Amino acid sequence: MPAVIQLKTQSEATLDAEAPNMQAPAHTLSTKALYIEVAELLRQRIFKRTAGDLEPGSWIDELKLAEEYGISRTPLREALKVLATEGLVTMKVRRGAYVTEVSEQDLTNVYHLLSLLESDAAGVVASTATDAQITELGKLHEALEAAVPETGKTSKSKQGSSQVTTQVTTQAIDPERFFSINEQFHMRLLEIANNRWRDQMVADLRKVMKLNRHNSLLKTGRIAESLEEHRAIMQALYARDAAATVAAMKAHFKSGLEAAG
Repeated sequence: MPAVIQLKTQSEATLDAEAPNMQAPAHTLSTKALYIEVAELLRQRIFKRTAGDLEPGSWIDELKLAEEYGISRTPLREALKVLATEGLVTMKVRRGAYVTEVSEQDLTNVYHLLSLLESDAAGVVASTATDAQITELGKLHEALEAAVPETGKTSKSKQGSSQVTTQVTTQAIDPERFFSINEQFHMRLLEIANNRWRDQMVADLRKVMKLNRHNSLLKTGRIAESLEEHRAIMQALYARDAAATVAAMKAHFKSGLEAAG
């Protein structure tokens, strides 16, 4: 049985923060709302995809979760509403909440929109980013390469003029590290493109994509393909070729959808 995680309400947190011999300030900042904290805990459990724990399509036992976290069902239900707006949870009348099970059509729609939004951002970055920002993306790409053990890799110039042949042993890969760096690269590219409305749409779509992400990237050969696609993106960015960068990003999501299907 999972260990009980005690979460404090706003009032409890405020009381703890007050020293016994010190007068509380006239105005204090409230702590993060309890339901938001619970939503983040549940979100990470859903993304982790642990067998038997909030798997796609599974019914969410509210009483059990409330007991685990030592809270009432009110903040838990508010947290589930948040996750429902993100598409991670599906609410069914008189049946309760379920972890969303992404259909083939859902994946097609999500990848289509991500391809449009992120390729547009990539084109903007190729055209407007500073040299320092391009270098920053290059360093993130280098970290992504370093996260994957490789054999048979030939030399490659910064501009990507030479060919690279990569053989990846998936058993030796730390998936979480690869996923984390990969996401950092995409998120930083979006930040540089500087469109907060696009950023919000992408953030919501990527939450749904994560429901299937582990399955797609761990398919045989997919990580090697993903690295090649990232190399093409970086080559286009270094060349400041907006059209090539857009095309490379679209190709990246096309391959991702094929692997996810």
